[in-house]
Amino acid sequence: MSSETPGGRTAQLKHTGLRPGWTTGACATAATTAAYTALLTGDFPDPVTITLPRGQSPSFALAAEELAGGRAMAGIVKDAGDDPDVTHGALVRATVRRLPAGTGVVFRAGPGVGTVTRPGLPLPVGEPAVNPVPRRMMREHIARVAERYGGSGDVEITVAVDHGAELARSTWNPRLGILGGLSVLGTTGIVVPYSCSAWIDSIRRGVDVARAAGRTHVAACTGATSERTAVAVYGLPEDALLDMGDFAGAVLKYLRRHPVERLTVCGGFAKLSKLAAGHLDLHSARSQVDKGFLAALAGRGGADRTLTAAVADANTGLAALQSCRAAGVPLGDLVATEARDQALAVLRGAPVAVDAICIDRAGAVVGRSTVA
Repeated sequence: MSSETPGGRTAQLKHTGLRPGWTTGACATAATTAAYTALLTGDFPDPVTITLPRGQSPSFALAAEELAGGRAMAGIVKDAGDDPDVTHGALVRATVRRLPAGTGVVFRAGPGVGTVTRPGLPLPVGEPAVNPVPRRMMREHIARVAERYGGSGDVEITVAVDHGAELARSTWNPRLGILGGLSVLGTTGIVVPYSCSAWIDSIRRGVDVARAAGRTHVAACTGATSERTAVAVYGLPEDALLDMGDFAGAVLKYLRRHPVERLTVCGGFAKLSKLAAGHLDLHSARSQVDKGFLAALAGRGGADRTLTAAVADANTGLAALQSCRAAGVPLGDLVATEARDQALAVLRGAPVAVDAICIDRAGAVVGRSTVA
């Protein structure tokens, strides 16, 4: 599952009529904040308010609470808004207990939260599947509560999701080697409803706005991180950024009829590898990373048989990329070039010059094509 949350969509909800919700990571952060506050003060804040990465300050009602034996537990029912999220309505629990001074914050997987068992994910093998941004959010809120109420901030946080192991069967977690339950995800804290027709309409309106503003260079981005990369690389203004998400085909087909001089396709390596392989819908439910395709590309880039086999057998696209980078094989550039060529094929000769940029989860450029 991707850790990149598409950006710029909150405003679009005004046009879709769809209600946003909260990520599992936001719920876990709120539960952690309430539990640690109760551990230090004896009282659970209800509702509990947290600050999200982009500055929003939502409040959450507690659905469960328990304070006993040097531990505090708080639970929050996840509201995913109008998004068809498998975790909508799930009870997300956080149990906090004190640790010796200097220990820091330690994360544990409770019932319903998975454990990482294979390399290639943004967490080491053996770690609870609580992704980096939710971990950062929880650490920050632990520190704030500690400063306010005189705690040390050294705690163990056990995150659990009721019925999470059952829900995880409907996700890609088992195939990725996340066993025992769900991943605690989120980069913004907000779940944006997944509406194909509304999203595609927003893409078209984005092209229209860019053309009306006289923009000659636009960037179609898979999410907020890739938007930031496109801005950093090219200095593009906000109205030149197209919130493509998973809908590469929608962008390219609309630009075929309403061209702009220059298009940059920018996104995570795994998603652009799908485009490179000919997929125009990049959502994980409808297309997957083809490791055989990546192995063939790596071979063209100079990979020997051993490396080619390792790429074909990699757990994730990221793992394949890391193996190639270590061997000096430019798999990122090869994927970017193939993605560019697929985009040109869909454009069918429309007067649009195209380049592609692949990024990793942190937004670092791991592959680029030339402009064609």
